[in-house]
Amino acid sequence: MKIADLLGLLGGLSLFLYGMQMMSDGLEEAAGNRMKNILEKLTANRFLGVLVGAGITAAIQSSSATTVMTVGFVNSGMMTLKQAVWIIMGANIGTTITGQLIALDIGLLAPLIAFLGVVMIVFLKKPQLKHWGKILAGFGVLFIGMDMMGGAMNPLRESEAFISIMTTFSNPLFGILAGAVFTAIIQSSSASVGILQTLAVSGLIPFSSAVYVLFGQNIGTCITAVLASIGTNRSAKRTTAIHLMFNIIGTVIFTILCLTLPIENLVASITPSDPSRQIANMHTIFNIATTVLLIPFGTLLAKAAEKILPEKEEQNKNSLTALNEEYRRGRISLGSAAVQLDLLASEIHKMVTLAGANTNKSFQLILDGNPSALEEVTQNEETLDGLNKEISQYISKILVNHHNGENVDDIEQYFLITGNAERIGDHALNIGGYIKTIKDRKIDFSDKAQREIKEMQSIVNKAINKVQNIGGDLTEWLSDIAAMEQKIDDMTKEYRDTHLERMRQGKCSEEACVLYSELLTDFERLGDHILNIAQAYAKINSNK
Repeated sequence: MKIADLLGLLGGLSLFLYGMQMMSDGLEEAAGNRMKNILEKLTANRFLGVLVGAGITAAIQSSSATTVMTVGFVNSGMMTLKQAVWIIMGANIGTTITGQLIALDIGLLAPLIAFLGVVMIVFLKKPQLKHWGKILAGFGVLFIGMDMMGGAMNPLRESEAFISIMTTFSNPLFGILAGAVFTAIIQSSSASVGILQTLAVSGLIPFSSAVYVLFGQNIGTCITAVLASIGTNRSAKRTTAIHLMFNIIGTVIFTILCLTLPIENLVASITPSDPSRQIANMHTIFNIATTVLLIPFGTLLAKAAEKILPEKEEQNKNSLTALNEEYRRGRISLGSAAVQLDLLASEIHKMVTLAGANTNKSFQLILDGNPSALEEVTQNEETLDGLNKEISQYISKILVNHHNGENVDDIEQYFLITGNAERIGDHALNIGGYIKTIKDRKIDFSDKAQREIKEMQSIVNKAINKVQNIGGDLTEWLSDIAAMEQKIDDMTKEYRDTHLERMRQGKCSEEACVLYSELLTDFERLGDHILNIAQAYAKINSNK
């Protein structure tokens, strides 16, 4: 094989994978949260669940994407393990659509399709049309890459060494292993099946050997879900185990059938002169037949997964840590935007809740005059800082990789919420920290000042609780919080005026005057940040 052929092969593979990435991203951006909503609502019935899993996977061109979403939903408690079984079965059927599309051999039209897609991306203004342009461009680039790989592989037909390697795949074990390892590396069964089709069309691998590689590819595709389950709860890990069991059982059954019955000859006879279609058909038959066979045993698969991975006491990483590890591996799981958004909402809600609780503790610390409670406030603030750093990094990586789409505006609002929650934590620590000065300088607040601090604590608690419980009319909800923020401003002005009056009457020491003035500043800032969070939540919920 010449250097030019090798470069052509690598270039074709790059275009193929990039085209598939473009297609999947475009479909995800065009569909937004609709994929998530469909998966959540239509999985109670096993047959409907299989159809939904197949349909979603056919749309986003990736069974790994659907499985990763399912793992995320199980991890967050939005879907049960039994519901996940049907989605996974359907995903394995839906992923076969890519092979069927490749077998259509529309290479001559690929440049035109890519050109039309690029025109839509560059010249059209409407975001939704740009998304569909991205889908078309990716579709065209995918087939251009296929043609490049086919042309580069033609000289290999004369290479005795390469032919020798390909013939070793007639051994079922070697073929299955090769398919599983290669698919695990590129993390896309659709891509690896497409490459296998190219090899078959070029005459480099006979169909009788390709079937075993194909079976292995179905096992290798599970690696993406395995990676996505790192750091998740036990149920999410069991979802991955079910995916793996499904494909291993199917591989064992079909390998035995191919060794004992001429099943590959039967499939090949359907399209005797089209190796690409033969592989596509076998891929489809494999997944449909395995699904039909295992549908009655879906509950048993779930129980088997529970036996393999029994409940145990464990400290799981939070969900964002797991997905941040996905990013550090340099890969965003396709189709995971809906899961990412749910995880963000969950983790940021925890952050807002902790910031509110810490603010209440800080006011109470001042009222009780208990310095020992400052350590807990400080630890909570360190937790908030850690959450802020992790969430901010996570959001930044999402925005770098997803420049547009209907979820991007929501993600930007979550970024604002994170920053404001972190600032609430800072002001809470400031308020709690005043206890040191109070004790060191033996400062005593008057009864009037004590009542004012209790009122500050009360209105801040009400405002944060209101922010955490979005319900009813959104406009009325935001209006109530805005009214509370205005009340905080009015209280700050009133308390500052009465504070100045106490100073004029000599009822307040110099240290107490300075400290109380700083406390009022923190109080006023808390109101501002709470309103900022409410406005961001309102924008997010208005998009739903």
